[in-house]
Amino acid sequence: MQTEVILPKHVPIAYSTRGDAVENVFYGSVAVVGRDGKLIAHVGDIEYPVFTRSALKPLQALPLVANPRFGEYGLTSAEIALLCSSHNGEAVHAETAARLLAKVGLTESALQCGSHTPYWYQWNNERPDPDKRWSPLFHNCSGKHSGMLLQAKLLATAADHYLDPESPVQRAIRDAVAYACGAEDAAAMPWGTDGCSAPNFAVPLAGLARAFAWMTRTEADPRYGAAPKTLFDAMSRHPEMVSGAGRNDLALAAAGRGDWANKVGADGVQTLASRSRGIGIAAKVSDGNLKALMVAFCSVLDQLEMLDDQARAALAGWARVPIKSIRGIEVGAIEPHVLLKRGI
Repeated sequence: MQTEVILPKHVPIAYSTRGDAVENVFYGSVAVVGRDGKLIAHVGDIEYPVFTRSALKPLQALPLVANPRFGEYGLTSAEIALLCSSHNGEAVHAETAARLLAKVGLTESALQCGSHTPYWYQWNNERPDPDKRWSPLFHNCSGKHSGMLLQAKLLATAADHYLDPESPVQRAIRDAVAYACGAEDAAAMPWGTDGCSAPNFAVPLAGLARAFAWMTRTEADPRYGAAPKTLFDAMSRHPEMVSGAGRNDLALAAAGRGDWANKVGADGVQTLASRSRGIGIAAKVSDGNLKALMVAFCSVLDQLEMLDDQARAALAGWARVPIKSIRGIEVGAIEPHVLLKRGI
């Protein structure tokens, strides 16, 4: 007998047109949570656990940055930002990852993320040399994995087992995710393996938004001290290390002008924290379409009155996406359809 699968109750958050007719509808959900943990606005199903993918990276770095001995590494703010990144694989990203590994006497061979062509090429419409072979340092998750290896050293655990879900490194991450997202039982959180082979967790969008709102605090946390503030500061000050040229996260950071820390996740997850507003936003588009996700996300920011003229200009290429023919004729567009509900 087939087991019944319970699906999330997403709602339309964007659509595409061709001519004057709607062609495709994109479903998803959005949660906006305040620093006090209270729900401010929402749409769709914000309690269904969604895999966070790379949007989780600041929380995966949390136990490392909160470790009492973390200061021994002497990391700069830019290096801390790389811990949270899905970077482009630009030279500065690979060099910084190598520098992180060198702090514990390791090289790129210790990274278990694999390798791929740097994201810079696809986001900047350039073709890579087909004969070029890229080391794991250029993998978009090399900063995260380097951070896990730094944590393994502090915890005196085997570096070659840092991705084991039951390793001290991953158990500390699991506990940090549960704490920040408000999960009562860390062990009960659904988990799976991310594209970079690291464990990843599924949490409700309301919980993920709560975690990003929590990162906007400036006072020390009872459990994680100044780590949330340190991570927010690093991401907001060095967005070029979090993503790179041509990326949506860099466009959002430009719009926020130092007030926002934001992180995209694969398959349609986007998060943002605003320190001045004291809020966290988490969104998911069900089919993973990044263009539709960003169109909807920009609409959310607009409805929350977070966009001035300068911010709108920074996000112009993401807020409305034209659909063009091969000849470059505009034949339609991706448009938002987010109807935020205020309060609970």
